[in-house]
Amino acid sequence: MALRSRAASDRGSEATGSLVLFGGRSEIGVATAARLASGRVVVLAARRPGDLVAQTERLLAAGASAVHTVAFDADDVDGHPALVDHLIEQYGPIGVAIIAFGILGDQARAETDVSHALQIAHTDYYAHISVLTPLAAALRAQRSGTLIVFSSVAGIRVRRANYVYGSTKAGLDGFASGLADALHGSGARLLLARPGFVVGAMTRDLMASGVKPAPLSVNAEQVADAVARAYRRGRGEVWIPWALRPLFVGMRLMPRAVWRRLPR
Repeated sequence: MALRSRAASDRGSEATGSLVLFGGRSEIGVATAARLASGRVVVLAARRPGDLVAQTERLLAAGASAVHTVAFDADDVDGHPALVDHLIEQYGPIGVAIIAFGILGDQARAETDVSHALQIAHTDYYAHISVLTPLAAALRAQRSGTLIVFSSVAGIRVRRANYVYGSTKAGLDGFASGLADALHGSGARLLLARPGFVVGAMTRDLMASGVKPAPLSVNAEQVADAVARAYRRGRGEVWIPWALRPLFVGMRLMPRAVWRRLPR
């Protein structure tokens, strides 16, 4: 576990609770954390925690009072409850938990390779439940804190072009929506983010294969701006960009014969 401190004094009075990013290398996750880091102790949870120098430096520059790194394997679901307990014991109450891990996977491969399809489902859905459940219990017990969960418009109506990934986001969206309702009145809350196509590291190989970004595409910084703004306003969900919300109302009504022919 690594630690870098910006200053000897603790600036915790500027913010309440630590900020934990599950998926410490995520472009969107780090960008969002940078916008919420001021005055907070930040914990980056990722595989190879010693290899997070750039992310640590960015968060310190954004005003984090200290940045710690811990080992986190999204697929090691048996270890998640103990990890959440450790984070609270070591760094105190969690003010913000950003859940930003996941894989896009290879749709063509997943259509015939059962193990690959199950890997996508495990990481993008099953593992999220495994992380969110103990986190929600912890925030409910402390009667404070926010969970930031990244769904996707890919899960609002699943398309043929990426139905394996899209189905995991549909499941996650439903789980997070229900969890948000379950947390209502507890003092804790959940912010559900639904970005459209995000141009970045996760989609780089996809675009290199010839897939063009979808209309209303955004980048990680734009997503982070919208999520941070929604967090500060106390919102429960945010579509990124906002124009996707009315667009998908119409897409839900599109005939299936037309829908199945849409590109990614």
